[in-house]
Amino acid sequence: MEYNDSITCHDRVTVSSGNPYISAAIFSAEVLGNLIALVLLEMRRRRQIPSLFQVLVTALVTTDLLGSLSISPLVLASYTQNRTLVDMSKNRAVCAYFGFSMTFFSLATLAILCAMALERYLSFGQPYFYERHLTKRCGYITIPLIYLVCIFFCLAPFMGFGDYVQYCPGTWCFFDMNPNVTQHKVYVGVYASLALIMISTTLVSNLSVVYHLIIMYRMCKAHRGGVTRQIRFYQKSFAVTEEVEHLLLLVFITVAFVICSFPLVLRVYVNFTGRSKESHATDLAVLRLLSFNSIINPWVFIILRPSVLRFIWRKLTLSPLLLPVSSMAIRHTR
Repeated sequence: MEYNDSITCHDRVTVSSGNPYISAAIFSAEVLGNLIALVLLEMRRRRQIPSLFQVLVTALVTTDLLGSLSISPLVLASYTQNRTLVDMSKNRAVCAYFGFSMTFFSLATLAILCAMALERYLSFGQPYFYERHLTKRCGYITIPLIYLVCIFFCLAPFMGFGDYVQYCPGTWCFFDMNPNVTQHKVYVGVYASLALIMISTTLVSNLSVVYHLIIMYRMCKAHRGGVTRQIRFYQKSFAVTEEVEHLLLLVFITVAFVICSFPLVLRVYVNFTGRSKESHATDLAVLRLLSFNSIINPWVFIILRPSVLRFIWRKLTLSPLLLPVSSMAIRHTR
């Protein structure tokens, strides 16, 4: 449905349009995917000591689940009662809560992804520093710190620095992406700048890891030859496999998040520069696209779990000659 931009959606009290069944299906997919991902992570944690990367992945999935549980039920309630978020409480409290949650979980998710990318970069680019100073305890410190910074940023609209408003069809609230007040414009600019910096950092870190992985793989291939060298190649190849597992998971999640979040960042920047008229239909489209990220993340993890990745990697890299060699090495060590 095309929304009439001359009629503001900020004060609407009845839901203009929409399908509650679609929202219910999305909510179910979000919760189911994140729960399955958490179960798989817990099973892996019991089999081996969790690494810093696994701590960050668990935090990412947990954040997505909390975001779904915090936001989606309000959307369903709004459709069921045919009342917008503004009309569901006095003083727009529900709308403010929804806007706070949307802003918080979008920033927190991106910050955790950025931390995951930096962790991978340091493990390759600065291995000595990584081994000496970065442990899973750093993850337990980093995650609360990310949450705390995001909370402070999202509290700013309650202090007059930014504003949470309602978007059509009346089931969404987010910060005002096309404000007229100077303080609100600064808030929008800061959000877009932070998001763009974290997206850029994540992409650059991932590209650096890919570069180091290619170098490592070429070194492994260059040292092939002879039984002893093939055994070493097999061992190094397995080490590369573990890094590829982490990298592929991170790359796919990052690509999904960039696809889902960059249109919002671009829209915010366009509005910030005043080069676009207010369009509730466009705003709604980018907000809905952002919400799909919490669906994609857990299913990417489920599909790209280690057992699947190792099977694919072995099919692509291990020649038949290596299999008996590795068996000989195992028998020799017994």
